[in-house]
Amino acid sequence: MLLKSPAGRENEKAYMSAKELKGAVIKFAGDSGDGMQLAGSLFTSTTAFIGNQIATFPDFPSEIRAPTGTVAGVSGFQIHFGSTGVHSPGDTPDVLVAMNPAALKANMGDLKPAATIIVDIDTFDRKNFDKAGLEADPLTDGSLDDFQVIKAPVTSMTKTSLADMGLSNKEMMQCKNMFVLGMVYWLFSEPMEPTIQFFERKFKVNPVVVEANKKVLLAGYNFAETVEAFTSSFTVPPAKKAPGMYRNITGNQATAWGFLAAAQKAGRGLFLGSYPITPATDILQELARHKWTGIKIFQAEDEIAGICSAIGASFAGDLAITTTSGPGMALKTEAIGLAVMTELPLVVVDVQRGGPSTGLPTKTEQADLMQAVYGRNGESPVVVLAASTPADCFDWAFEASRIAIEHMTPVILLSENYIANGSEQWKIQTLEELPEIHPPLPVSREEWSPYKRQAETLVRTWVTPGTAGFEHRIGGLEKEDGSGNVSYTPANHHHMVKTRADKVAKVADDIPLQRYLGKDANKLLVVGWGGQFGILVAAVKEMQEEGQSVGLVNFNYIHPLPKNTEEIFGKFEKIVVCELNNGQFVKHLRAQLPQFSYEPFNKIAGQPFRVAELKRKFYEIIERK
Repeated sequence: MLLKSPAGRENEKAYMSAKELKGAVIKFAGDSGDGMQLAGSLFTSTTAFIGNQIATFPDFPSEIRAPTGTVAGVSGFQIHFGSTGVHSPGDTPDVLVAMNPAALKANMGDLKPAATIIVDIDTFDRKNFDKAGLEADPLTDGSLDDFQVIKAPVTSMTKTSLADMGLSNKEMMQCKNMFVLGMVYWLFSEPMEPTIQFFERKFKVNPVVVEANKKVLLAGYNFAETVEAFTSSFTVPPAKKAPGMYRNITGNQATAWGFLAAAQKAGRGLFLGSYPITPATDILQELARHKWTGIKIFQAEDEIAGICSAIGASFAGDLAITTTSGPGMALKTEAIGLAVMTELPLVVVDVQRGGPSTGLPTKTEQADLMQAVYGRNGESPVVVLAASTPADCFDWAFEASRIAIEHMTPVILLSENYIANGSEQWKIQTLEELPEIHPPLPVSREEWSPYKRQAETLVRTWVTPGTAGFEHRIGGLEKEDGSGNVSYTPANHHHMVKTRADKVAKVADDIPLQRYLGKDANKLLVVGWGGQFGILVAAVKEMQEEGQSVGLVNFNYIHPLPKNTEEIFGKFEKIVVCELNNGQFVKHLRAQLPQFSYEPFNKIAGQPFRVAELKRKFYEIIERK
């Protein structure tokens, strides 16, 4: 790889002299208006472009424009990139970009020893110290003596580089994130061409904006190249991976694409009925970009209208989905019961966030599991799945669609803010590589009735309204088995409740056996579910390298559980269940498999687990007599 310097010459010498690293963690931090999310996203796209493994963690305030200069208003974007072993966004940054004192204060306690800190020295004044709650200047009080601090005049040099372009002060300040991005590109020997191409695509109708961002990006690169404060630059080689086409993808993007693929494989139209809600809205917006596929999208006036329109679309024969977060799930509850009673395929995506009520809309949590499994009136069983990583959101959206259609049942797919907005490399799959989806269609009119079931799966058939000879009615009142007529008979109600529960339980026959890490381990089994998978993998692998007999099982099939779950649990002396809630999955396991003893490890801070805190807990359990 040859790097292009600002002057256009091939900077091969600088690249070859850079120190090689296996990986690094960078955090961009500043006010919500400082463009840290964009800077982090562009760096992520670049390092994905050159072939590194990546894991990201965007972290921003709930307010649209939080109080400027305060710790509460700090917006951050963390990326872990490397040539191998990247499972999480990293516990502690190697490099921190702090655009103001508040960003420095918010992240000082998380830095690695000897970490590099890049600060915008122009913002370090008494006014901003007061906003951040700092009594003294952290750059001079000795608190940063263990770190390499780069004092960059980001604000003033941005203005200087744009002085001849006739821009307003506000317009110039919108470019200063590119100055620090240019510095970081030099520090890690990254090419700038992908970012420049982004400017040209994004702002093609406004060439002045393109030129302004390019000038500031190059100014930051030049500053880093010439300032003597940097002792060295670094390079992270590409990762070894299977041949194929890759791209950087977020969890919400992958979820949307999974549904598009599932509709194609099922030979059905795709319908989305949703109401916008953080952090699920990006799924709606991503699907809206693909109207060329024929998808029908209804942005409803509320959550209830969104799911009810999806149930109507399912009755009409479409793969129907609705997307939401925890508060919206509460409003959709009654309609999910209707989908259970009518036995129609429906996928409900819940991108979990901190609660209750409005709670922490932009923070992550895993606290909707009980709501997903049990949160409806009456006996109302549904299938519950959970995605593990940004990239595999594609696979779980596809699998949720397959199960919903083939088993004629609502499926709740749990994602979470951490993976929905996080990103990683994804190997693009073709339709030919994906399994077929087989809608349960009737064979003949003579052998059909609305609630006649397949003997092995208890699944009823799916008939599009208006099909001659297959006229039928469905609704929320209890059905007579077979005919679908309204029935108040006690024995029939008992039978139907049992039948609907058995139908969902039989999904376990149609899912793979649970896999786990640590085939030779027997001391401690780490149990997780959903989106904390990568962090748990990192912790367990480190402990295995340290000689500990530790295994990991992370569940995606929540209800029903895989059929070999009991067998796996029985191999270990101790079981710890890790989740971002007050102990919901451990309660579910105790109800399903009460013969085992489980120790919960819970975190409810709006933040994902950290590898270090997991390892401390695991060692404590192992060493406890």
